[in-house]
Amino acid sequence: MEVVPTNFKQIIDNMADLEKNLVNTELAGLSNLKTSELDYLSQVWGKVEVERRRKIITRLFELAEDNFELNLDSIYKCCLNDQDPEVRVKAIEGLWENEETPLITIFIRMLNQDTSEAVQAAAAKGLSKFAMLAELKKLGPSSSSRVTQALLAILADSNKSREVWRRALEAAAPLTLPEVKQAIGEAYKSPDIKLKNSALYAMGKNCDSVWLPILIKEMSSINPDSRYEAAGACGEICDEEAVPHLIRLTQDKDPEVQENAIISLGKIGGAKAKAHLTKCANSPDENVAEAAEAALKFIESEDDDLF
Repeated sequence: MEVVPTNFKQIIDNMADLEKNLVNTELAGLSNLKTSELDYLSQVWGKVEVERRRKIITRLFELAEDNFELNLDSIYKCCLNDQDPEVRVKAIEGLWENEETPLITIFIRMLNQDTSEAVQAAAAKGLSKFAMLAELKKLGPSSSSRVTQALLAILADSNKSREVWRRALEAAAPLTLPEVKQAIGEAYKSPDIKLKNSALYAMGKNCDSVWLPILIKEMSSINPDSRYEAAGACGEICDEEAVPHLIRLTQDKDPEVQENAIISLGKIGGAKAKAHLTKCANSPDENVAEAAEAALKFIESEDDDLF
């Protein structure tokens, strides 16, 4: 039987102690846990006060974002069964890069059965990467079918909450199915601005130039969120027809819209996009200049790959 190291037990006990500060170096030590260590953590975790659990998993999430070498997936998986919905949501978000197929069953169950709408919405988002894998034929037929059917069932359910439905729409967007295109079109016509913006996002993930006229129109919207989503979607579709409109948005009054337009120009590439990004790289606005430099590097890397 594997013995749990004393120093590891001390880290877990300190983490659970409300009187102790959370120390990043100690939390980073929870990467790549052995089975015995995870078992000990599981025994202690359920006894930790809920606010403390929320703080711990949020801090772990932030650490993993800053350091890609940390692997905290075993902890996130453990927290999928936490009694607190906020912890469950964060656990799903923490697994956003994990493509292990057993997660499909877990996320579908959470999507359909969890008592929290926030968790259901997070589970729908969690299925998005599997929908993309299914569309790219990188997922087995059985798994692809389960993901597709689960998301289409939500889109066909008019009783689902708006938040869960729109997250399911975003997740299903890569699937080139008539039901998905119909749902995107219906969402775009909605008077609900969040649904409409989810439709714009989905148009990009759907990667069909049929959506381009709508996206070009929405890049002139009075709503900055709509301009932001439309600009990002054009980068996903990668049609050079969008370049002049994206160039205009690099002067947008909203800095997030500016940045998304610059990112999309980098994804589309081409002589016009590259020439404008070169100008942006010399902008006195540091954020614009940095985004443009990153976009130019992306174009360069893509050109190298093609060569």
